[in-house]
Amino acid sequence: MDSLYELFHQLREYLNPKIIIETLLAKGGLFVYGGLIFIVFAETGLAAGFFLPGDSLLVVAGLFAATGKLSLAILLSTLFLAAVVGDTVGYYTGAKIGPRIFTRQESFFFKPSHLQKAHAFYLKYGGKTIIIARFVPFVRTFAPIVAGAAQMPYRSFIFFNIAGGFLWVFSMILSGYFLGTLLKEKFGINLDEHIEWVVIIVVALSLMPPVIEYLKSRREKARAARAVTPSV
Repeated sequence: MDSLYELFHQLREYLNPKIIIETLLAKGGLFVYGGLIFIVFAETGLAAGFFLPGDSLLVVAGLFAATGKLSLAILLSTLFLAAVVGDTVGYYTGAKIGPRIFTRQESFFFKPSHLQKAHAFYLKYGGKTIIIARFVPFVRTFAPIVAGAAQMPYRSFIFFNIAGGFLWVFSMILSGYFLGTLLKEKFGINLDEHIEWVVIIVVALSLMPPVIEYLKSRREKARAARAVTPSV
């Protein structure tokens, strides 16, 4: 039990956006932006990257940019490209494997349930899924794979991919940047000293869409069940 707790604690530390960025800054050089680029790319382009921090990492990166430790311009440009390239890799992965991916067995790095959620989003929203999924944890990793497997035309995909990548990266990073700047100038609050709370709030907000979708699905199923139940 103690070993499991230690493993959980270590994973939490390794996936903490603040610790990730501070570690990269300590290494310096290409590690700083190269590490962030890889994480954003892996979370959107590799099925095994679903557990990596996405929203919280971008917001915290914006906070670090507000303190001058990171370049806002470099963050916006490089991470936008990483997000677009990541989704493109996911799309071609899905296109190559095809419908067989829906019957793939579960493993530590592959969760069919996440793929099914992304598929449900795709059936409901079509191409707009690529934009919407950017803001939904887990779903954003598998949405481009589903689009590729469903043979979505690449012209349509790349349009939604670029639009979604732009909206996601710019909104998350700039929200962290301007929030950090505003609170420091107006109230003298250094958000970089309270990043743990920022991460908790961002994670809670990012989990709201799938929770709301789940509750709506349950309500619709209950309504459908009542409709088919014969009255006595």
